[in-house]
Amino acid sequence: QIHRITNAHRQTIMLVRNVTTAAARYAPTVLAAAARTMPATPSATLAPAAMKLASSLTRTTPSTGAAAACTLRGFAASAVQVATRRAVSSPVREAARSFTTAATSTTRKTAQRTTALVRTKATEAAAEAAAKQAAEATAKQAAEAAAVENLSFAQRYPFATNIIIATFKTSAADLIAQCVVEQKSITEVDWKRNMVFVVFGATYLGGVQYWIQVNMYKRWFPTMQRFANHPTMADKLKDVAGQIDVVKQIAFDVVIHLPFMYLPTFMVVKEFVQGKTWNPVDWVKDASAKYIKNFATDVKTMTMVWLPADIIIFSVPLYLRLPVRHVVSLAWTAYLSFLRGAANK
Repeated sequence: QIHRITNAHRQTIMLVRNVTTAAARYAPTVLAAAARTMPATPSATLAPAAMKLASSLTRTTPSTGAAAACTLRGFAASAVQVATRRAVSSPVREAARSFTTAATSTTRKTAQRTTALVRTKATEAAAEAAAKQAAEATAKQAAEAAAVENLSFAQRYPFATNIIIATFKTSAADLIAQCVVEQKSITEVDWKRNMVFVVFGATYLGGVQYWIQVNMYKRWFPTMQRFANHPTMADKLKDVAGQIDVVKQIAFDVVIHLPFMYLPTFMVVKEFVQGKTWNPVDWVKDASAKYIKNFATDVKTMTMVWLPADIIIFSVPLYLRLPVRHVVSLAWTAYLSFLRGAANK
């Protein structure tokens, strides 16, 4: 394109010089005007000079200058067109390119800054959310730890918990029977009788009964722990095998454990504490006589209390089984103390 423009510029100069040489023969004034306006510059300034020269030729030589004027007008139009493409369009295109480049760069930088800002805000939001989650998790763990500290002694040390509860429970039950039911003053309390229940509570109810109803029951009734630890009653009702084992546990407790293990042991411990001899044979002999004498009455009363209680006891979570049993046993032991606590009963 530059080559074409250069050639057009050279041709234009040659044409103007030829026209000027021809016109000089007819009008010296035209020569002077052409000399003053002859361009040695690109065609952007040549076009106005050519137009001015054509006008001078038309005014000076109406006959022979008309052809030169027409030629110069065509040249002027061509020069203007070339000049427009070269001198006007190029800067516009360059300006457009510069504007496009600047706009693209600005847009890219703005997009990058916006993206960076969005990422920063997203990072800050994620960090804030993570910190909030961590704080909530820490608070939750602290609350759970506090709850575990308050509740877990019975879960972590069930055997020791059972012995402690059983010992204090049986002693308290006997004191209730003596002070409330029998209306004795504190100075009239039979402490030897109370010791019967302390020893019985610590050894049998706290130790032996735990071994039977927790350790051995797990072997005898495989679904016991699963059924007891179901979170809802609906889950327990769906566990048919667990329900069958609950019935077996109740039957074992009411038919075998209470009448043939619990009561005989209580009678022997009673003779051990209250008896007048240290001969174990005498303890067993005297205990057996009282056990057989009161068997029907004691078993009937005991079944009325423990049959409905066992339905609840064998359904609660395993670590609460014996503590709940001790709650029922408090009332039962108070009754047992009143019924069989005295040495002559």
